[in-house]
Amino acid sequence: MTWPPLRDELRGLAPYGAPQLDVPVQLNVNENPYGPSPECVADIAASVAEAASTLNRYPDREFSELRTALAAYLSKDTPHGIAPEQVWAANGSNEVMLQLLQAYAGPGRTALSFAPTYSMYPEYARDTNTSWVAGRREDDFSLDLDHARALVEEHRPAVVLLPSPNNPTGTALPHDAIAGLCEAAGEGLVVVDEAYGEFRREGVPSALELLPDHRNLVVTRTMSKAFALAGARLGYLAADPALCDGIRVVRLPYHLSAVTQAVALAALRHEKELLGRVDDLRAERDATYAWLIEQGHRVAESDANFVLFGVFRDRHAVWQGLLDRGVIVREVGPEGWLRVSIGTPEEMKSFKLGLSQVLEEAS
Repeated sequence: MTWPPLRDELRGLAPYGAPQLDVPVQLNVNENPYGPSPECVADIAASVAEAASTLNRYPDREFSELRTALAAYLSKDTPHGIAPEQVWAANGSNEVMLQLLQAYAGPGRTALSFAPTYSMYPEYARDTNTSWVAGRREDDFSLDLDHARALVEEHRPAVVLLPSPNNPTGTALPHDAIAGLCEAAGEGLVVVDEAYGEFRREGVPSALELLPDHRNLVVTRTMSKAFALAGARLGYLAADPALCDGIRVVRLPYHLSAVTQAVALAALRHEKELLGRVDDLRAERDATYAWLIEQGHRVAESDANFVLFGVFRDRHAVWQGLLDRGVIVREVGPEGWLRVSIGTPEEMKSFKLGLSQVLEEAS
C-alpha cells in the first residue's frame, strides 16, 4: 500500500482553495471589502472577552441565543416568520452543507446540481460517499425547468443543491423553478444556497417565502458575505424543525465554539450598520456589469456581489495580466470566463484600468 494510506478516490487530488496572494486589489473570493466599524469591533472584542472567562466550560451546544437571533434576522425576508427551532448553524455554510449530506445523503444515495455551479458541491458528495450527478444550465445560465424536473425524476436524488444567486454566475432562481423542483424531488431535499442572498436585486424574493409550502425545502445563508464576517466562519439554514433535528445527530460535539457564538451575536446587533454597505455594493456591481457590456464582453446578469464575464481565448493570460498589475480575480466557471468580486470604487477603477491595459496589449 502506498503511504500514506489515503482513500483511493482522494489520491492525487489537491485541496480546495483560491489563491491567497498578497496583492493590492483582491477581487477573487467574493469578500465584502468593507470591514466592521470600530464600534462593531469593540462590541465583538467585549463579547469575546466575556466568553473567554467561561472557556473552561463547553459552549451551549444548541446555541439557543444565536438561533433566536438568526431566526429574527431571517424573519425579515418572509411574511411567514422563522422560528428558532427552524434554524441551524455551523462553521460556515460549507459545514452546514456537509452536515446536510452526512444526515440525508451518503452511500446508496445521490446529490444533484446543475453546472456551472459551486465547485465544492461535488466535494461534499465525495466526502460523504454520495453519488454525484450534474445537469446543465442554459447558455444564459438559467434553468430549463422541464429538463431539470426530468433529471430529478430520473435520478431521484436525496439532495438537490441549488445556489441562488448561483456561484459562479450570479443567476437567481424564480420561485416557480424552486417550487417545481421541490415537488419533483418527492421526499428528497431541495437546498437553496442563498450565500449571496442579501445582494439580490430589488423585487427578487428569497426562497424563505416558500418554506411553509414545502417541507423538503432548506434555505442556507452565511455571515461571510453581506455581514463582512468571512473570518468568523458562521453559516446557517432555515428548514422544517424535523430536518434540523436530523442534523443534530451527525454534528460534532459542541461544534460551535463560545467565541464563534459571541462574535456572531455581536455582528447581528450591528446588522443595520454592517448591511448598510450592501446597497453600495449592488450599485457598484450594476455599474461594473454595464461597463463590461460597453467594452464588448459577454456578461452574466448578477444578483450577487460578483460578475462573471468573458469570453477569452486564453483566460489565464488575462488573469495573469491583471495579477501583474496588482489585481487578482478568479478563474472559475465555464472555460473562457473570469469572475470579479465587487470591491470599493477605487478597487473597481484599478480592475477596469488593468483589464483595459491587458486587452489592449493583447490586441
